Amino acid sequence: MSGQLPKLGSKAQLIVDAVLQAGLYRAEKQSDVIACRSLNGRGLIARDKKDGAVWYPTAKLCELAGVTPPEIGQGGEGGPGAPDARVEPEEGADRLPAPADEIEASPTADLPPLTRLPHHPLAALFPMLPDDELRRLADDIEANGQQEPVWLLDGKILDGRNREAACHLVGIDAWTKEYEGKDPLGFVLSLNLHRRHLTESQRAMVAARIVDWERGINQNTAGDANLHAREAGRRLSISERAVKAAKRVRDHGVEALSDAIRDGRISVHAGEALSHLERAAQEEALRLEEKQIVQRAKEIRQKRQAIRHAVRLTHMAHVAEAGSSTAGRVGQKFPVIYADPPWQFGVRSEVTGREKSAENHYPTMPTDAICALFDEIGAPAKADSVLFLWATNPMLPDAFRVMAAWGFTYVHHWIWDKEVAGTGYWGRDRHELLLIGRRGDPVSPLPGSQPETVYRERKGRHSAKPDYFAEQIERLYPAMPRLEMFCRTPRPGWTAWGFEAGAEAAE
Repeated sequence: MSGQLPKLGSKAQLIVDAVLQAGLYRAEKQSDVIACRSLNGRGLIARDKKDGAVWYPTAKLCELAGVTPPEIGQGGEGGPGAPDARVEPEEGADRLPAPADEIEASPTADLPPLTRLPHHPLAALFPMLPDDELRRLADDIEANGQQEPVWLLDGKILDGRNREAACHLVGIDAWTKEYEGKDPLGFVLSLNLHRRHLTESQRAMVAARIVDWERGINQNTAGDANLHAREAGRRLSISERAVKAAKRVRDHGVEALSDAIRDGRISVHAGEALSHLERAAQEEALRLEEKQIVQRAKEIRQKRQAIRHAVRLTHMAHVAEAGSSTAGRVGQKFPVIYADPPWQFGVRSEVTGREKSAENHYPTMPTDAICALFDEIGAPAKADSVLFLWATNPMLPDAFRVMAAWGFTYVHHWIWDKEVAGTGYWGRDRHELLLIGRRGDPVSPLPGSQPETVYRERKGRHSAKPDYFAEQIERLYPAMPRLEMFCRTPRPGWTAWGFEAGAEAAE
């Protein structure tokens, strides 16, 4: 034996046994035709050039079976292992198999039409190949057989639309297998992300499809693919911002804009900028040269940034005036406190070299004011309590000052890896620290329940922290009252304090 035959179903195995023993096989029943086409797709048998019902072994099958063409057909009708379903060739057909290069894989008129399979919605996450590439795939399948199956879920193509279409071009039914796992979305992503070289922008367009794919489908079938933008971004190793930009393009851009991103002509962020134009203006911009498109997108972003800056200034003035309703004294004592102080410091722009401040995004406070604030609002910590305090690298000494002023002792910290480096004088920062302090004898996490100290997620809007960290605190202290200081978006199950608590929803 020079090889090993693949595992086959009972019907396919009967046909292979027959074709090896008699040198050919005549398919008369529809079930025989389907089985022969499947074996043809795997490169094991080939159709007769003149009689489309007759099939011969290929060189690949002979090699795997450890036989040579002269040995095929010597078993005779009554030879051992001859299948009952085999029909002997007509008069004059008792010949050795035709050479492989004389056997035609295309369908003949006397055969039933090929079966085309419907597509599962998840199959549309990744685009079809262009016509020229699909033709090359068809030529390869015709020459070498279908190497990978078309995966089905509930009778629909889950993965392999291109392979199925290529098989149709050469006149064979695709070799299929039923997917039996529990995560069809993860399965499709795993296959295609390993198989295709996609840019971040192209992955973002896929992620946008993940978020929306269940539209029009019964909710009971949505399964694991019913994901929000953050989870979709994690699956494809991109930022939530990129996913939202892709969704903006899908919802407000012309079709040619999505095509330009998928083809790699422009980035998803340039596409997001262009999506703010009227549809006719989008199409006009896409007719420009690539450099001109990028410049046009840059101009749009600059105008929108100027507008957003003016809105932020107005918003911050409103926050300072109206924030007292959510930033007064706290009358309750809490065993768990989570705080993200608005540190007042400037960092240098990587692009312009000019100083820029967090003041451009939200009202900030000097460190002394943050230290004094705790007592001013009623010292809302129990005698036995734990504090989770956010700190950046340059403000780390200030964070320890604040922790001590609030009556806590540092014990540990968690790290948020933002994936993308930002600014910094001694190094370009790509992480922030969540310091953990204790006061008295607080309840400690149960052994084995503690999360890993490093969590990786791309940064989103300025200063916003991943929900992951608040969720871990909730998991460690599920039944305890929890206070979030300097809160911007109140969370269920938490008491919110801060000038901006609830302001985002109002904005």
